[in-house]
Amino acid sequence: MFNIIKYFLYFICLFVSDKDKKGKIRKYARSGESLYRIKRTAKVLGKNFDIYGKAKINAQTYIGDNVGIQTGFCIDGEGACYLGNNIAIGKECLIITSNHDYEGDMLPFNPRGIKKDVHIDDNVWIGSRVMILPGTHICEGAIIQGGSVVHGEIPKCAIAGGNPAKVFKYRNIKNYEELKKNNKTIRTVLYENKRNN
Repeated sequence: MFNIIKYFLYFICLFVSDKDKKGKIRKYARSGESLYRIKRTAKVLGKNFDIYGKAKINAQTYIGDNVGIQTGFCIDGEGACYLGNNIAIGKECLIITSNHDYEGDMLPFNPRGIKKDVHIDDNVWIGSRVMILPGTHICEGAIIQGGSVVHGEIPKCAIAGGNPAKVFKYRNIKNYEELKKNNKTIRTVLYENKRNN
């Protein structure tokens, strides 16, 4: 009986912590639990998906390849959320995919939600604590500054921030297209390095 308990505790310790190459202990319990839930909940989940902490999505979520999300990420509402390929999302981001109907037959609003899908295209980087409102479309290669509230459409390769988020700069399009052509994405490079080590 003692051996069974010992092996069970050993397995739990392996699951909860592991040491990386620098000897730092990494915690996996919450991310493993969230990953399990996301695999069960997502309509589509691409390859090389990374999660670093607790996260929640809805049943209308489509996730592409090479997506990385940080702790506190949440997709809320009844509408669909489409995450493209090679997306990096910072801590405590919230994506809302439906609104309440304030023109209904109840005050302050009708509890029935109005679905508005959110689309986030390939190669987008979203900073920490960003709120993305229903009906938003973030186009390919865009960067969203941390703490922003995003609504409407953010153009290709735009850098936007604030509340509401406004475009204040653009990426170097020539450099972006060159990196894209050569498949120089952060996740591709990370997985290539893992394979080589």
